[in-house]
Amino acid sequence: MERGNKTRVRNFLLQGLSEEAELQPLIFGLFLSMYLVTVLGNLLMMLVISSDPHLHTPMYFFLSNLSFVDICFISTTIPKMLLNLQTQIKVITYAGCLSQIFFFIVFGCLDNLLLTVMAYDRFVAICHPLHYTVIMHPRLCGLLVLGSWCISVMGSLLETLTVLRLSFMNMEIPHFFCDLPEVLKLACSDTFVNNIVVYFVTIVLAVFPLLGSSYAQIFSSILRISSTGGKYKAFSTCGSHLSVVSLFYGTGLGIYLSSAATSSSRTSLVASVMYTMVTPMQNPFIYGLRNRDMKWALGALLTRVATLRDEAVIGL
Repeated sequence: MERGNKTRVRNFLLQGLSEEAELQPLIFGLFLSMYLVTVLGNLLMMLVISSDPHLHTPMYFFLSNLSFVDICFISTTIPKMLLNLQTQIKVITYAGCLSQIFFFIVFGCLDNLLLTVMAYDRFVAICHPLHYTVIMHPRLCGLLVLGSWCISVMGSLLETLTVLRLSFMNMEIPHFFCDLPEVLKLACSDTFVNNIVVYFVTIVLAVFPLLGSSYAQIFSSILRISSTGGKYKAFSTCGSHLSVVSLFYGTGLGIYLSSAATSSSRTSLVASVMYTMVTPMQNPFIYGLRNRDMKWALGALLTRVATLRDEAVIGL
């Protein structure tokens, strides 16, 4: 193959989670179920938040944005995986692989930054409750979300464009999607610059936001609360958020920061499933079913829907 034609005609092969034929229907059913639960759950959260004026607050504004990003995040990888399982065609084009890398990083970074913004929102609510409405005004909330989008796109472009300089000999990706660390391991050219860029973007868009997201101040403020009931209420306010952050950051950072030092393994594959599928799927349950305001708004929405349905039936 000519050196100048390498990136124009090349395809990659996604090996998936397992080569065993008897496991393919089980994997397909499991991942299809998780995908549908994630998409429908997050869509329901967005509908509930938009339909209830009582939920038009900064926290739920960020939460509705997180739900939208989670739908996009999981839709970047899982539909292609399900198609491959159904058709048994594991080919993805070079352009398709780059596109998947770009959008995966965009929405992954957005998840990071939105979780950081939500942590800041909880910090203001717990540590400065009297000034909360003044600090978290709608203009600031909009700017925080817009800034998260811009930073995520720039970071993803930086990582994706550096892949264009690479040439590849091995086309088989031991993964169910084009994960950048796995793609870099297939390159036959020097990936030093790419690894530096991956570390730089990961540290700037993931590690720094995690360290600077005011968790220490939140914990210290909670511990200073004298009443047991007050501490419980404060912990319940941010406890669900911390569980999501721990799972998402723990698996995602583990893969990206160790990508250059470790070879492909089943452990990294399982970790990828955790932060690409499990975290987006659990958000509706953690932020929705465990949230009293969300449950009340969902009940009110279902009541309105039932009333409209009854009125329509009577009208007929």
